[in-house]
This record gives sequence, C-alpha cells and structure tokens, in this order.
Amino acid sequence: VGVAAAGYDGELRVITDNIEADRLLDEELPDGVAVESFPWHTSSLAEAVADRSPAPAAADFDVPGFDRVDGGRLRQPLTDDDVDRYRELGREVAAALETVCRNLEPDDPEYEVAAGIDISLASRDVNTPVVLVGGAERAQTYRHYTPTDATLGDYALVSVTAERAGLYASLTRTIAFDAPEWLKKRHRAAARVEATALAATEAAADGELTGSADSDTAGDVFAAIREAYDAVGHPDEWREHHQGGAAGFASREWIATPESDEPVRRPMGYAWNPTVHGAKSEDTHLVAPDRTETLTKTGQWPTHEVEPVAVEGISTEPRELTAPVIR
Repeated sequence: VGVAAAGYDGELRVITDNIEADRLLDEELPDGVAVESFPWHTSSLAEAVADRSPAPAAADFDVPGFDRVDGGRLRQPLTDDDVDRYRELGREVAAALETVCRNLEPDDPEYEVAAGIDISLASRDVNTPVVLVGGAERAQTYRHYTPTDATLGDYALVSVTAERAGLYASLTRTIAFDAPEWLKKRHRAAARVEATALAATEAAADGELTGSADSDTAGDVFAAIREAYDAVGHPDEWREHHQGGAAGFASREWIATPESDEPVRRPMGYAWNPTVHGAKSEDTHLVAPDRTETLTKTGQWPTHEVEPVAVEGISTEPRELTAPVIR
C-alpha cells in the first residue's frame, strides 16, 4: 500500500493523510481532483478509505469490508495516453542505459556501473527498482546478478527495470570486451526465444495461437516459449528463470507460467526475458492492434534480425531485436 488511494464513486477522489495531502495537490495530481485527508495518527490508509466510502465497494488492496479485485486486470489494456508516455519512457530509459554501457571497461566494479545507471536515470526523473549488473563470471552463474565489487571482466550483462509516473520498462544490454566464443550463439538462441514469445503474444491477442474456441492465454504463450527452447537446443533453460510477461503499471502485470490463465490483450506492453546460460535477450515491446514496436529502443545500439521458431499458430517473420556490443 502506498501513501494515498484513488477511488471512484461517481467522481474521482484521493484519500491520503495530512502528511502527503498538500504535496499531492501541488505536485502529483491534475487540477480538479478532490483530495480528502485524515490525521496521520488516527487511522491507517485502509481504515480511512473504509470510513469514507459507500458500500458495497471493492479495492485492489486490503480494505475492511471491501471486496478484493485484481488491479492488474483493471489496468489492461493500455490507453492512448499510457502508450504515448510509455514510448517516451522507453526511449529515455534505453538512452540512459546505453550511454553508460558504451563507456564501460573490463575493470569496472559492478556496483559502480549500477551507481552510474541510477544517476543517469535519476537525472531523467526515472526510478530504478531493479538494476542488475553481472560481469563475466557472475552472469554465467546467476540469473539475478545483483551488483557486487566484482569487476566486469570479459563481458557484462546489464539489466534494468525503470519506472516513471507508474509505468515500468525493462531491458537488458550485453557488452563484450573479449567475447567468449559462445556468446553470440547463446545470445541468438535467447533472442529466438524472445522473437517466438512476441509472435505468440500477437497470435494469442488475436485468438489465433491455439485454434481453440477458448481465449488464448499467457499459458499458451508459455507453451510456445518452451517449444522455442527445445528448438534452439536448450530444452531446460526455462526452468532456471521466469520468462517475463505483460508490462505496464507493474514491472510485470503477470508472469507467464505453464498454468497461467491470464488473457493476452492489445494494446499492452510485453517484456519477455529469456536466458541461455550467460546470455539474455530483453526489451519492452508494445503489442498494439496494428503493429508491434520496441519501446526501449534508441536506434543507436546494434540490432540483428531474428527468426521466431516455427510454432503452430505464429508468424515466423524475422524480428529486429537487440544484439550484443562486441568491442
């Protein structure tokens, strides 16, 4: 639970304590939104919402006497305004991360790289809930390479989830100084899985992935991802890390699993993040009714054309995805 709750009962109202009310009015909320405050010492936010709301009511956090709803489903699909702001966020996050990555050196400690990313994004009014920096040794050992004092060495994976005004964008960049001989091959394998996931997402959003009378789901996309791992010669890699899913007002609105029944919708952000033992392919993409576009793209970082794996129900048209930088 945050510092305020927004509710609608015929008009939009925000409830918060007296600590936050003036700041929210002055700096956070658009004109015309009513704010009701309560003394910080008299009740919790949830209790204040319950006291000031008509019944019956529902909320996406625990409120006494309210039904509980899944906020993620209420936030999907994205609105036109959401999409415009998402494009801007994606470009800025990619620009900040790529600027840092272009200046990395093999003897840079991981935590210093992470600090540089934090500063670069903070200067753009972007928060960084996730910053992962893995040098050559740790990127091959761990899927979540939280920064340490280890130096980068021969290559590095740098992964970021960034947030501004509620929207989240995720991406990974690969930088090699003395590239291991396997790096390009493994990265391409991961990229083919990402391409397959995107193609399956499009097909599922159109109800064309499985050909069944039931709506296609995140679980159906996950099945295509597993087929892709099989096809690229890494059938068990999906077990080592989650594969991503829908993105928007959470880093992942849902994460695909074999049993996921979440609907696949357009327009929506999707951030798939397949890994292949020391390699990772990840960007945030907008899957819209008329196109799919990479949101975390600057045009200044190398890309390569990648074919999805031939899975029934999806297009195998090549995708332009992020490539490693090999110095």
